[in-house]
Amino acid sequence: MNDEVFRVKFWGTRGSVSVSGPDFKRYGGNTACIEVQCGKHRMIFDAGSGIRQAGDALSLEGVDHLDILYTHCHYDHIIGLPYFMPLYNPMMNVQLWSGHLAGVMTTREMVKQFMRPPWFPVEPEICKASLAFRDFRSGEVLSPFDGVTIRTGSLNHPGGCIGYRVEFAGRVLALIYDTEHEAGKLDPVVLNLIKDADLVVYDTTYTEDEMPRRFGYGHSTWQHGVLLAEAAKIGRLALFHHAPDRTDDELDEFDRLAKERFTGAFAARDFQVIDL
Repeated sequence: MNDEVFRVKFWGTRGSVSVSGPDFKRYGGNTACIEVQCGKHRMIFDAGSGIRQAGDALSLEGVDHLDILYTHCHYDHIIGLPYFMPLYNPMMNVQLWSGHLAGVMTTREMVKQFMRPPWFPVEPEICKASLAFRDFRSGEVLSPFDGVTIRTGSLNHPGGCIGYRVEFAGRVLALIYDTEHEAGKLDPVVLNLIKDADLVVYDTTYTEDEMPRRFGYGHSTWQHGVLLAEAAKIGRLALFHHAPDRTDDELDEFDRLAKERFTGAFAARDFQVIDL
C-alpha cells in the first residue's frame, strides 16, 4: 500500500433526500457520504444513504478501523448509519465524531436519539463493533491519526454545521457543505478552510437565480463556489449536494458552465474517485 495515497471517493452526492429513476443515472441518487483515504487510514464524512454501499466495500477490503465524522445531523447526512454493516462486525473499530452540537448534545446522544424505536427497531447497543464517540468544538484542530490534521470551522446552516479541512502528505482536501453564502460576500471562515486546497467539495444545491426563493435554507450555488475557488486559489472544485430534483442533464449543464469560469470545476458523481 502507498503510505501517501490521498484518495477521495464519493458514495453519495445528493442533498435533502435520495432519489432514483432514469433522470438520475449518471450522477446518482445517494445522499451525502464521502470516503477519504489517507495512507492506511480510512475516514467517512457523513452517513447519508451512500454509506450502505461504502460499508459493503470496506468490509470486502478487510478494513477493521474507521472514523466517521459528521458535518451535522440532518436526515440526509445520517439516514444510512443503521445500515452500515461494519457496525455489526465484532472485529471492527469505529470512532464517530461531531462538533456542530457542542454543549447541546454529545455524539453518543445524537446517534442514540435517531437509532432507536419508534424510528428504528433497535438501539446502538445491538452493534457488535467497538464504538467510540468523540466530541469537539468548532475551531478545534483534530488529529485522528499520525500525519493527518483536520481543521474545523462553523458553516452557515440551520442547526449548525461543521466544515472540514483535511491535511495529509502536503495536500489538502476541504469539505464545505451545508452552507449558505451572503450575497456579495465571501465567508472568511470558508476562505480560511479552503485556502490553497487541492480539492474543495462545495455545497451547490441551488443557482443564483434560485437563491432569493431559498433564503434561510442553508445552501449555496455553483456560481458562488467558483468565486470562492478563484479567491482561495484552489486546485479543483467539486459541485456537491445536488438538489433532489436536479436531473443528469441539468448537472451536465452546471458542469459545463462552471468549467467555463473555473477549469478545475466538476459536478461530483456517486462512486467517483479522485486522487490528490
